[in-house]
Amino acid sequence: MISQSSGWSTNLPSVPMRIAAIQASPSLPTITISRFIYKPKYFRRPLVAKLPFRLRFPSSWRKLEVPAVPATKRQPSQLEESQKSTESEIALLSEKGDGGPGYGWLPAFPHVLLASMANVIFGYHIGAQAHSLDEMLWGRFLVGLGIGVNTALVPIYISEVSPTRYRGSLGTLCQIGTCIGIIASLFLGIPSESDPHWWRTMLYIASLPAFILTFGMQFAVDSPRWLCKVGRLDDAKTVIRNLWGKSEVDKSIEEFQSVIRNDGSDLESSWLELLEEPHRRVAFIGGALFVLQQFAGINGVLYFSSLTFHDVGITSSGLASLLVGFTNFGGALLALYLMDKQGRKKLLIGSYLGMAASMFLIVYAISSPLDEQLAHNLSILGTLVYIFTFAVGAGPVTGLIIPELSSTRTRGKIMGFSLCVHWVCNFLVGLYFLKLVDRFGVSPVYASFGGVSLLSAIFASYFIVETKGHSLEEIEMLLKLPDTRK
Repeated sequence: MISQSSGWSTNLPSVPMRIAAIQASPSLPTITISRFIYKPKYFRRPLVAKLPFRLRFPSSWRKLEVPAVPATKRQPSQLEESQKSTESEIALLSEKGDGGPGYGWLPAFPHVLLASMANVIFGYHIGAQAHSLDEMLWGRFLVGLGIGVNTALVPIYISEVSPTRYRGSLGTLCQIGTCIGIIASLFLGIPSESDPHWWRTMLYIASLPAFILTFGMQFAVDSPRWLCKVGRLDDAKTVIRNLWGKSEVDKSIEEFQSVIRNDGSDLESSWLELLEEPHRRVAFIGGALFVLQQFAGINGVLYFSSLTFHDVGITSSGLASLLVGFTNFGGALLALYLMDKQGRKKLLIGSYLGMAASMFLIVYAISSPLDEQLAHNLSILGTLVYIFTFAVGAGPVTGLIIPELSSTRTRGKIMGFSLCVHWVCNFLVGLYFLKLVDRFGVSPVYASFGGVSLLSAIFASYFIVETKGHSLEEIEMLLKLPDTRK
């Protein structure tokens, strides 16, 4: 699908499409780009309309090599046939992974799982061994710093160590870790209703995932892209061989070095580069995605959900929160299955459309002259559908696609900026949500959440490109190029 309004090409060309374009025109000169063969004719026609503003992604690849001499019509030699056969076998092996069909994700899984423990901590909301209010506040401050750092680092680490084919599914473990942390804290919090001192035990227990993370990461691999940046090529090759398979080593190292050679590494970058193209547009997308995510009302709905359940007879806030937590967990599991099958863009659009529909359903249930029990049931249904659809797309995709779209040079800084926007918006929603409900009522506030959700779906449709199935270097090479259309 191509965006006509934004001027961006919203789908990266797939490898089969590129190969088909080559085979269809064997007489045209070829251009080799990152070990793939491209035809100039494939990009000759403008893919999208040109609009007055320039915030768009380019629709063509840079010519990295001089065009080859046009091929003549001749029978392929035995050597060429053997080479084609070998390349086909390598491509098949790369697709399946050295661990066998469907298990290419397994070597990277333990490292990703360890990193996801940071999100378990985030979901649990751990504190310090406090004996006074001051100690409690300082403990929460330090924990907040740790959580804030990890929310930026973990998605970057997972995106850089995961095999391309499974990067989306493994990236969803961040959302799953958060859900597990929430559910664990709710279960462990049940005794606190009868024991006023149980909260200290909960905080002691909360330190366990932190110790697991601290100890386990000593055995986790470094990002092969980082190893390549700092000149440790042998170590990078070892990590790639162990995590992605032997067939990926040469191609991946070549891509890493090509990107670093053209742009340098993040060790040389500065924050002011986020004001320059092409980094500015990715920083804009990252910040906008988190603004829309937060003002679509996820935290407000979570805060208000216990009161909604109370209206239908579920008086235990712990039981209501557990129902919400398991719904969130179910949506994250579905995202794990769909992320690398349907792609990021479809999940993001579908998620926000589902969130908008559920918000409008709640508004209808509250505002319409319906039977009281029916209205309560519709409110419960709308709340659960909203949380489920958020967990399928808006939650996991937002944190995953930002490091995918970012360049190697500014990936850490763009992720840091985007998460700063996230936490500021999170704070504002939590601070003013109940005040807005008291002043305007639930229906107008929820209707505004539904409106922002619709706006988010439109934004994703026009401004998000599909990154499924492409390496981070392929995505960077496409998105960083200037538009060549006149």
